Amino acid sequence: MCGKDVPNPKTVKVEGAELDVCDDCADFGTEVKTETSSTTSTKYSTSSSGGTSSGSDGSASGGSSSGGRRRRDMFDEMEELVSDYDDRIRKARESDGLSQEELADDLNEKASVIRKLERGDSLPSDDVREKLEKKLGISLTESGDGGADEDWSSESDSAGLTLGDKVRRKD
Repeated sequence: MCGKDVPNPKTVKVEGAELDVCDDCADFGTEVKTETSSTTSTKYSTSSSGGTSSGSDGSASGGSSSGGRRRRDMFDEMEELVSDYDDRIRKARESDGLSQEELADDLNEKASVIRKLERGDSLPSDDVREKLEKKLGISLTESGDGGADEDWSSESDSAGLTLGDKVRRKD
């Protein structure tokens, strides 16, 4: 994270991303240890910094995970707003026969909030999202655990490269 060149960086997970960092920056995340099995595949498991099962937050109970599964972090459990939230709101409102102003009155919100949401110009706050879901009988969220780690994994051997290795500075 700091950009320091170290011979043996540690792999840590910081806000859902795995990074190779120096010892000083390792304190900002959860260390990821790689375990090799008899096959050539690599399995990941996480442990708290320091490797003890008595982490200060109590979440490291159970020690290392069994079966090669990694410990889940808070971002795996988060629900995300669906990408077509604007269409879902508009279609549900129209199917209920409500105008934007009527829906806004029912939710005790301004009509401009509904207009911006239906255009996709703004994201609903948690409070407004919950009101819309309850009033219109729709779901505007999806689970954050959609196999995102598999989507971002790479088979290439670029673990030793950093962004600085790829970017050319313009002088």
